[in-house]
Amino acid sequence: MIVIMADESAAQKALAEAKANHIEHVYASENRVGFAGLKDIDDVPFINEQQVVDVITDHPGAMQVSRAFHPTDTVIQTPHSTIGGQNFSLIAGPDAIESAEHVLAMGQAAKAAGATILRGGSYKPRTSPYSFQGLGEQGLIWHRAAADALGMDMMTEIMSPADVDLVGKYTDIFQIGTRNMQNFSLLKAVGRQNKPVLLKRGMSATVDEFLSAAEYIASEGNRQIILMERGIRSFDQKYLRNTMDVSVIPVLQKLTHLPVLADPSHAAGVSEHVTPIGLAAVAAGAQGLMLEIHDQPAKAWVDGKQALTPDQMTNLFAKANAIHEL
Repeated sequence: MIVIMADESAAQKALAEAKANHIEHVYASENRVGFAGLKDIDDVPFINEQQVVDVITDHPGAMQVSRAFHPTDTVIQTPHSTIGGQNFSLIAGPDAIESAEHVLAMGQAAKAAGATILRGGSYKPRTSPYSFQGLGEQGLIWHRAAADALGMDMMTEIMSPADVDLVGKYTDIFQIGTRNMQNFSLLKAVGRQNKPVLLKRGMSATVDEFLSAAEYIASEGNRQIILMERGIRSFDQKYLRNTMDVSVIPVLQKLTHLPVLADPSHAAGVSEHVTPIGLAAVAAGAQGLMLEIHDQPAKAWVDGKQALTPDQMTNLFAKANAIHEL
């Protein structure tokens, strides 16, 4: 149940009274108070009815991340980026951190193309247990140094609740990969942090499952959440790694106030298709793009087949900016 109050002051007073009455899972946003476990206004008799404007009972289960609870767009501010709303965010970097020199060089190219966030993986969830799994903390050190030298934000994937403190020492933005979208212990752990979280859609996740995963993060107090469509598993994997669900972008933007970005690299899986898929996502309203880049894709340690060269990235970002402006 979401109770719309006369103003923000009334909402905060109702929130305090609810907590004083030991009601669990109650949250406030602007002039609204959300009761995740209640469905009837009679269950909260302490609220001043004269201050109640409306009561919404038919709302998504993922209440805190819904527009019914928070109608205005969430805009997330990091040291070097403004994500969400009318802003357009560009993220790029190597799939895996390979060396200090390489991540710095890729960061220089990304920044020159307009990116403000340097991505890269030091902990890699791989399909095969025998594939390269990342350089661990050494990769984080090199990644942080490159981001600092360039004046960019650092974003890296986290795989386990046990790594939150370690990864949190270095990164500006936690990334939850598609395989961990429903790792609820991990979602709760990053939900207790005061840093933005980029949450990728699971490769077979429905919209409700995606938003519910975001709600797990918000339920622990962290509403700095960025959603990312990265392609879903379909029946034809011969030519594309995944199928970019362009249609879900406007759907999500109607349902949630959170920023919605797109990752065409993982959707395409083949570098020659990354640009058109990325541009389609921007045309559908994506508020940013994330790309994998490598100066020598054939020699990349991970996913070189889908990596763009710096020149290809620059071309895509220029076109993406133009479409966003339109």
